[in-house]
Amino acid sequence: MDIIYWIIISILFIIAFAGLIYPIIPSVLFILAGYLLYGVFFSFEELSVFFWIIQGMFVALLFFADSVSNWIGVKKFGGTKAGIWGSTIGLLVGPFVIPVIGILLGPFLGAVLAELIVSRTDWKNALKIGVGSLIGFLSSIVTKAIIQGIMIVYFFLKI
Repeated sequence: MDIIYWIIISILFIIAFAGLIYPIIPSVLFILAGYLLYGVFFSFEELSVFFWIIQGMFVALLFFADSVSNWIGVKKFGGTKAGIWGSTIGLLVGPFVIPVIGILLGPFLGAVLAELIVSRTDWKNALKIGVGSLIGFLSSIVTKAIIQGIMIVYFFLKI
């Protein structure tokens, strides 16, 4: 049964990394579910209060990194709040409207359209802001992947 338990826990961790590409998947919940299932299947003894405090700090860091990366990407390229919101909406809708490539086109098009419609900016500036949104999104993926990797490595070091 131990093998089956570890397969289930591993699948949860893999799904968490899939959430980097499909942001509709709540990555951090799958990581935490893996920890909880480990405790249920094996023991919570190794998962001390200090472990949960550290993991909670990583969860907060994940949320912070996600929102700040997008914001910096759009702002650095001259975007407004409309661009940030457009990018976020495009990020959530893009993969469903245009499978596979929508994960990249969504934030880009969302930022461009929001800047054109709401901020009434010109095409050239809107495209530049869209590129900033895309750069912010990609840097967010890398940052979150590193943080999630650290969370899982820390988990394995503790058990």
